[in-house]
Amino acid sequence: MQNHTRIFLALAAVLLAMAVALGAIGTHALVSRLPPGRLAIWHTAVEYHFYHALGLFAVGFICQLLPQSKKARYSGYALAAGVFLFSGSLYAFALIDAKWLTTLAPAGGLALIAGWALLAAALFRDR
Repeated sequence: MQNHTRIFLALAAVLLAMAVALGAIGTHALVSRLPPGRLAIWHTAVEYHFYHALGLFAVGFICQLLPQSKKARYSGYALAAGVFLFSGSLYAFALIDAKWLTTLAPAGGLALIAGWALLAAALFRDR
């Protein structure tokens, strides 16, 4: 197994465990501490975190199928960066209400879009 494949699979597993924990924190510990709007932002962060961590897991397997594909590899890095930037900024904003943190979310969203687009390009072209 190539090193980046192992990294994507391990990182995806860690991100998925974190998503479960952060979802539970939002449901149990923060529900009485955050206003409803910021709690909704927390839940959006968890939702995107889950989806894209699962996507990163899939990228790890696709990198096994297409070991020479730079696009597949770059898609994994983009998805990982997107999770940290998008969900991470939303988690932080929900907790500390610093509006400037939301300026990171669009960069994270673009990284997530780029990750999926790169994966599609890898699957269509790198056969």
